[in-house]
Amino acid sequence: MNNKQSICYKNIGIWISEKKSQKLNWKELIKTCNSHGYNLIKLDLEKPLEDQTECDVFLHKLTDVIAASDQGDLKALHIICNVQQYLSNHPNTTVIDPINNVRILLNRHCYYSILQEELSLQRHGIFTPNFAEFKTCNVEQNIEIMRQWGVKFPVICKPTIAHGSKSAHEMVLIFNKKGLNACKPPCVVQSFVNHNAVLHKVFVVGNRYHICQRPSLKNFNASDDLEPIFYTTGEVCKADSRSTLSILDPHDKPDIKMNLDENKIKPIIRLLREKIGLLLTGFDVVIDNATGNHAVIDINVFPSYDNFPNFFDHLLDCIDESVNKMSNGDIYTSLSDSGDDYCCNRISNGFVNVGQSTNRLSVSGMNIN
Repeated sequence: MNNKQSICYKNIGIWISEKKSQKLNWKELIKTCNSHGYNLIKLDLEKPLEDQTECDVFLHKLTDVIAASDQGDLKALHIICNVQQYLSNHPNTTVIDPINNVRILLNRHCYYSILQEELSLQRHGIFTPNFAEFKTCNVEQNIEIMRQWGVKFPVICKPTIAHGSKSAHEMVLIFNKKGLNACKPPCVVQSFVNHNAVLHKVFVVGNRYHICQRPSLKNFNASDDLEPIFYTTGEVCKADSRSTLSILDPHDKPDIKMNLDENKIKPIIRLLREKIGLLLTGFDVVIDNATGNHAVIDINVFPSYDNFPNFFDHLLDCIDESVNKMSNGDIYTSLSDSGDDYCCNRISNGFVNVGQSTNRLSVSGMNIN
């Protein structure tokens, strides 16, 4: 790690888990940081931050630690308290992303509620499938909760807490009332939207985004006969997935392609950036095969960027912009105010689809799921 201090260099303090650290191309990241005028310092959050460096930028993926802290883990709570105290003592530090903003996306019920209440999304034909939170195993009570919130079978049952353990990614597809016995509260059940087994993953870095198409669950309907289907998102939705759950049935029409409308993607990015206050996010979109409307079914903090073209350069450009806005006191100003003419196609409201560029499409080694 390059700890060399220079009078003209600023410091980026970074923390990611050790497991994810092993997947990171540190040499390339350090090189990119240096080219933008930053030293990169790998932080040890079990030691006092004041003794390690003075951070101009605090870059982190603390999602699992925050989730553990919120669940009462004393070690995690100590780490988060120390980080928050350090940031309180250094109010001019640019934080990517603010811990309280990240915390919003740790709770599925919380961020689904934000999405569903956002009228600007509805006006663009964007929706979040109806959902409800279960806090009990009582099937009769849960059926009534579903009725109140307009949730209909089939449903996807997901843990309320979206980070912090492997179980956060364990899902159950449920077709009938009897299947609700498979739910383990606290959890969220969400109406399943048939989408021809195609998932669109959108990766966001500030005002830049990249879209990848992945396999997803095939079409299903409510049924009194079908048993719950247990799966993990990694089994079904990874780029190299070969799950039978992604193979359309013969009566479906896989030759009918529904194209993603990027004009429906931009309002979602704007919401994440301006209302929730996050720069490094990703979200999953499926297209309702009956209406063509776009459904947001998941949001992630600091997702894997291994397929994001030239990720490190975009990350450092984003950091530069955030540092400049912080110094001007307007870090969360409108994206349309951005004057970036990065080597990508420019679009009218200030967002950039980096996947449309014909230059600089190398993928720097970033993979921190």
